[in-house]
Amino acid sequence: MGTGKYLGRVPLGLLPWIGVVALWYAIRASGLINVSLIPAPHQVAAKFVELLLHEGLLFDVYVSARRVLLGVVLGILAAVPVGFLLGWYRSARTLADPMINFFRALPPIALIPLVIVYFGVDELAKLVILFYAAFFSGVIVMYEGVSQITPLYIRVARTLGADEFEIFRKVIIPLTLPHILTALRVALGVTWATLVASELIAAQRGLGAMIQNASTYFLLDSIYVGIICIGCIALIMDMVLRRISANLLAWQERTTA
Repeated sequence: MGTGKYLGRVPLGLLPWIGVVALWYAIRASGLINVSLIPAPHQVAAKFVELLLHEGLLFDVYVSARRVLLGVVLGILAAVPVGFLLGWYRSARTLADPMINFFRALPPIALIPLVIVYFGVDELAKLVILFYAAFFSGVIVMYEGVSQITPLYIRVARTLGADEFEIFRKVIIPLTLPHILTALRVALGVTWATLVASELIAAQRGLGAMIQNASTYFLLDSIYVGIICIGCIALIMDMVLRRISANLLAWQERTTA
């Protein structure tokens, strides 16, 4: 039953993509835009196969995914405790909120000249840009979520005789877990969006580097391949993370049912 219901959703989920491809062909056929500026979907598909078989596209995907995952993991590891402190303690939030929002509003691409000066042009510089994007987006989500947690649960736990360690392990961690997972999802999306900017820093391989090199030689089909790959990989990672979140937070559905 469950498998049949899942398969029944697949065609419905494909409809928007079919619509996008149809619109893509319609724009080319309309004559409103020079067809040399819009490669057809089948041309992009052919270029994808060519890059996959002969140009090391799979390695570019691996390099970019590794950079994104490392930036997200390091950024969230730093963002979770900072966001928790800001959300749980009003005085800390009042003190740090303007500064956090100031840096969050700065686009990572604007920091590239300074990153090159301080960190060079090697892998560390790219990681710094991705860490920056993941950290500040994660901090905002964490402290906004934690600040809305009611302390009633903690008071009840203390009334029932729980010590501080038990309160942290059995009350605070379960209450903050949804916000940690949400921060992870948001940071993942922001970091993928920042990937091309990070790979502007003398990157030889990676999807962002591939897009930059293709733009130099006006290879529009390669640019489309790179953009679509970034979107597809980010979508797959988000779907996996949503599935993990659903499994970890199944207790929420049981308690609210």
